[in-house]
Amino acid sequence: MKKLILLVIAAFLLAGCASTPKANSLFSAEDIQFAEEMIPHHEQAVLMSDIALTNSTSDEVLALARDIKAAQAPEIEQMGSWAGVRASTHMGHMMDGMLSDEQIQQLRDSEGATFDRLFLEGMIAHHQGAIKMAQKVTRSAHKEVAALAAAIIEAQEKEIAFMQELIKFY
Repeated sequence: MKKLILLVIAAFLLAGCASTPKANSLFSAEDIQFAEEMIPHHEQAVLMSDIALTNSTSDEVLALARDIKAAQAPEIEQMGSWAGVRASTHMGHMMDGMLSDEQIQQLRDSEGATFDRLFLEGMIAHHQGAIKMAQKVTRSAHKEVAALAAAIIEAQEKEIAFMQELIKFY
């Protein structure tokens, strides 16, 4: 009986995430899907950064967390303003680089050097996932989508390189 209930719940969840965004006169279906997936992806990066601002004592990690929030919060608003984007469509969907609930809890429960190492490892993977997502729309016909995708790739590649150097100290 438990398996049947879990199967029904899984089917409902997948049905909610599997709906294909509809193109409109401004944005393609791919553009809208990108935004609907990147918004919760960015929201998790902001959450991770908020945790870092509480749990880290590293000046470098604290500065990185502030930079991530400063860059990604406006991008969330930008994508949320696009016609046809339903920001909550993919909230439960695990996109590339998303941390699990358990990993987020590990971040919340750790501090100091342990936190910094977990944060950097998680954020590197998170950024790598965002880059994969953004690469899918770099050739979008909509200039704003293509420009945002390129900006995400450029900024997050630089942050990954910085984090890969920084993590050597943890």
